Amino acid sequence: MDMDSANSSGSVIVTMIPYLHFTGGDNLLFKSWHPSSHGAIAGASIALLVLAILERFLFATRSTLNARWRKSMLAMSAAHTSEDEGSPLNASGEPKDIHQVEELRSIEQLKSARRQRTIPPFSFSYDVSRGALYSLQALLGYALMLAVMTFQAAYVISIIAGLGIGEFLFGRFAGASL
Repeated sequence: MDMDSANSSGSVIVTMIPYLHFTGGDNLLFKSWHPSSHGAIAGASIALLVLAILERFLFATRSTLNARWRKSMLAMSAAHTSEDEGSPLNASGEPKDIHQVEELRSIEQLKSARRQRTIPPFSFSYDVSRGALYSLQALLGYALMLAVMTFQAAYVISIIAGLGIGEFLFGRFAGASL
């Protein structure tokens, strides 16, 4: 950022450089994080690289956990719906009466024709965890976006490199279906 002349009230007007640059002095996320030397810019770039890798890690973790939670919730839902209290079967799994054999066949046909649930039911522990992971991932995404908006080229290169490295390391887990 460039320092312009002071205005009449004694405060300093700070303007942003509206193009990609390698100069220091930009505020990065916080007013106190103001890297101006080459070493400070390198340190900030490394921190942004790590944040970008962490963002991809959170995405992969969230995707993997979503697949696992969805599978377990659908399995629990299927187990719950398969329990029939008014079943025409006895404890050994055979029809209670010979006349109920025809009724049993129609029930089996109805069960096979019934649509299976495709949306898992609400589970407080799973859904709160899923929401917290998404919120943390969104926070990192917005922080990275704000760093890019400084137009500091070293930050942009670091973020793109970090996202690429993170995708290389964790991308195969994001599409995993258990």
